[in-house]
Amino acid sequence: MSEPQRAYKTRAFVLRARNLGEADKIFTLFTQARGKVAAVAKGVRRVKSHFTGRLEFMSEVQLSMHRGRNLDVITGADIVSEHWSRLTDPAAFTTAHVLAELVDAFCEVDLPVPEIYGLLQGAVGAVAAADDPAGLLPRFELRLLAALGYAPEAEVCARCGAPLESAAWADVEAGGLACAACRPHRADALGLEAEDVANFRALGAARGGARRAATEATGPAARAVDAFLTYHLGKRPSASKLLDDLATVRV
Repeated sequence: MSEPQRAYKTRAFVLRARNLGEADKIFTLFTQARGKVAAVAKGVRRVKSHFTGRLEFMSEVQLSMHRGRNLDVITGADIVSEHWSRLTDPAAFTTAHVLAELVDAFCEVDLPVPEIYGLLQGAVGAVAAADDPAGLLPRFELRLLAALGYAPEAEVCARCGAPLESAAWADVEAGGLACAACRPHRADALGLEAEDVANFRALGAARGGARRAATEATGPAARAVDAFLTYHLGKRPSASKLLDDLATVRV
């Protein structure tokens, strides 16, 4: 079997970066070709670097890359879409960090890369243009869970399989919503009224599918999505706490 070519090109989103030595940076990228990749850009911190302004947080870039033994090397970068100027709003900036944190964390497992890339592409553009960027997170989170094979059951009870016709409860351990007979008997159990259940289903609906998709979440539906996401991730995204603090300040 022949070895893969050392040089390749791909589109990518810049998820995060850290300094290396005096002039370099290591970037964590989500690429259209290979999923998550760590790559170094040499000399990027120099004033006259040809990378200046081209590898900003959450920019979509067309990269020329070279496979390395430990790290790939970025040899060229051109901006495809740049949202940095519109992400200076604290809510948009923090929401974008939640997106980056989730993709970064979940990309440790095998992923359907084209689907995840498309989700991220749509979400970043929407967040940059939204009046309420944080309100877009529940749909992205549910669609991400679905792409990973973790979509919560929302049509029938996750415990007994009975159709969910009205209120339901979020049961993260069972992997979906539960009916009244099977509801979790815990003080912190999240209950959803009929309209919240309908909203929860619409948030997870694929565009162009039989069910009309929703982009905005009711309060209970958003809390349920957050519970399922936290369960599968093993923790709540750290940037989500900053969003909570921002919401409190605005109130």
